[in-house]
Amino acid sequence: MTDVTPPAAHLRGAVDLSSLVNRPSNTAASTGDGAPGAAQTGGQPGLVFDGTDSNFAQFLDLSANVPVIVDLWAEWCAPCKQLSPVLEKLVGEYAGRFVLVKVDVDANPQLTQAFQAQSIPTVAAIIAGRPMALFQGALPEAQVRDVFEQVLQIAEQNGVTGRAQPAEDAGDGQPGEPDEGEPQPEPLPPHHQEAYDAIERGDFPAAIAAYRKAIAQNPRDDLAVAGLAQVSLLDRLQGKDPDAIRAAAAADPTALDAQLDVADLDLSGGHVEDAFGRLLDLFARLGAADRDPVRQRLLELFEVVGSDDPRVNAARARLAALLY
Repeated sequence: MTDVTPPAAHLRGAVDLSSLVNRPSNTAASTGDGAPGAAQTGGQPGLVFDGTDSNFAQFLDLSANVPVIVDLWAEWCAPCKQLSPVLEKLVGEYAGRFVLVKVDVDANPQLTQAFQAQSIPTVAAIIAGRPMALFQGALPEAQVRDVFEQVLQIAEQNGVTGRAQPAEDAGDGQPGEPDEGEPQPEPLPPHHQEAYDAIERGDFPAAIAAYRKAIAQNPRDDLAVAGLAQVSLLDRLQGKDPDAIRAAAAADPTALDAQLDVADLDLSGGHVEDAFGRLLDLFARLGAADRDPVRQRLLELFEVVGSDDPRVNAARARLAALLY
């Protein structure tokens, strides 16, 4: 069965951010028109690309304008050979409302891990820079079309309404240009753009500073608050060895910093309930004078996941019970 769960507003659900930690800055080539400089693969020119561990950040950028479908496949996989032509055919029929990125799992282990591809083919989408799981296995064309329609609805809810232009339709022969007839997303506010550019460079402190400027100008800027929480999480994990984090937390369950670190690590890998449960248990054990760092961390992680996520609501209720 197809598994497409619409995420919270602005796709602020918990996703696996671990592949972004210590990511090298984006140095992959780009075409002059801003389309990804990835090698073209088979299928509709300008709409189907090869994605790799080194160039994938460009497709995250592109997903701000047009939904990106990700096909994780392997040469030896028979179901992949059944599904890939269906995906390419539909992407062509939708005439630029999607871009398809094909990822060879054998050659790109980081992406395979990031998308948690337990079996292949695995198909995911990226909308406004955030990934969402779609389905695994080779579905019939009609079911894949239904999934595409749901992705379009979610993209529209998140302001992603652009259209990539197939190469043969482009007036200058350039792939991936937006169709002038389609409404384009509004430019990001200056501080948001500053933060976004800093994240792409891997400069998380600069992104944090930019989001703080945005919040200082407008304390009710919810997207800046969420962005600050997310990039702060990345900054805290950057340069740290996950195995060392877990070993330190296991060695001393009372060590505050070690428990905070492992909660960050859990949430970055999508283990939301584990992260919240660890911090709430720690909060319950601490005296009143020592609780504030844990409370603050919980509030930050609530922002990462999104306030309308039921796991956040449950954790917030438990925190309130512990406080009062």
